[in-house]
Amino acid sequence: MHIYLVGGAVRDKLLNRPVVDHDHVVVGALPEQLLALGYTPVGKDFPVFLHPETGEEYALARTERKSGRGYHGFVFQADPTITLEQDLARRDLTINAIAEDEHGALTDPFGGRRDIEARMLRHVSPAFVEDPVRVLRVARFAARFAPLGFSVADETMALMRRMVADGEIDHLVPERVWAEMRKALGEAQPSAFLRVLRACGALAVLLPEVDTLYGVPQRAEFHPEIDTGVHVEMVLDAAARLAPGDDVVGFCALTHDLGKALTPAGELPRHIGHEHRGVAPLRALAARLKVPNEHAALAELVCREHLNAHRAFELKPATVLKLLLVLDALRRPARLEAFLAACAADKRGRLGHGDDDYPQAAYLRAARAAAAAVDAGGFVGQGLTGPAIGQAMERARLEAIAALRANPAPG
Repeated sequence: MHIYLVGGAVRDKLLNRPVVDHDHVVVGALPEQLLALGYTPVGKDFPVFLHPETGEEYALARTERKSGRGYHGFVFQADPTITLEQDLARRDLTINAIAEDEHGALTDPFGGRRDIEARMLRHVSPAFVEDPVRVLRVARFAARFAPLGFSVADETMALMRRMVADGEIDHLVPERVWAEMRKALGEAQPSAFLRVLRACGALAVLLPEVDTLYGVPQRAEFHPEIDTGVHVEMVLDAAARLAPGDDVVGFCALTHDLGKALTPAGELPRHIGHEHRGVAPLRALAARLKVPNEHAALAELVCREHLNAHRAFELKPATVLKLLLVLDALRRPARLEAFLAACAADKRGRLGHGDDDYPQAAYLRAARAAAAAVDAGGFVGQGLTGPAIGQAMERARLEAIAALRANPAPG
């Protein structure tokens, strides 16, 4: 029995990146041997075990053979005769098909180290086309490694285009699409996820509401980048800088301008009412991909209310308070922070404006604090009861917000 560290752990060590997950492959063993050593079985489709002390995953070396459509259509073989090279051959990208033994020696039959040095995402074998999830995974790895200069190899992109043309990705279940997309939205450069999917034709299939934004013009004085799809890419990357790893903010950034694809041609490049037009496609996208409720709810709020956030200094105190209440910000300040991060990303996601200040955020935080500081206890002490307490609290909150405008904080 021989045990090797494989996959992302080896790749990230070679890239001098933090190693998060340690996955291992076991060659020349039977399940009974691992069970006898105290490993816990967890694999449903093939033998995967958890180490009795570290909890890390150990999988028996295996091969896979395509037996149907989609990513479920595989037959696996795992037995002591499967070699390390056979196991590595079933993996998606060369940079993920490197193994390291206990002495640190590497097994790299497909040139993964070469592609790490060349900053290339390249498929291991023609069997890549058998698993449609790999299209999403390549796009996700592009989002992670684009800041390091990685790109997709031409021959790999050609295979991905073929998979789309053959209808292979049509068989992806919503949960799997969302799982990969959610990870991509938390990566360092999520715009690369969209660009890769669009380049191979998958964006139009998986996220048609986003794909239709490309080529839609915006007013140059507000959006020097002109193209709405390009703007969304820039907003995604701004969100990744403002809220690193936050896929909720990332999803809000992705969907905040969906309504611009529905602007009547005669109104272009203006987009009056796009914040309301965007709600329907956003709901359709969220329902189709079974997006978690909080992601969908906050994204809808960002879609509808981001223009109010941008013009916060022009709003009447009553409108500011209404915005805070719609966001449930008095009870949930963290939700306000996520909303403001998405709105700030929208402002910065424009050509030449990547470092712009967003003072509206500080103002809305201050308004929220002033409104939340109003307590019912004082009005009860004055003898008020029932609805009168709520009315008095609303008046006090409006006065507190108005005072902010009259006496702005320094800076």
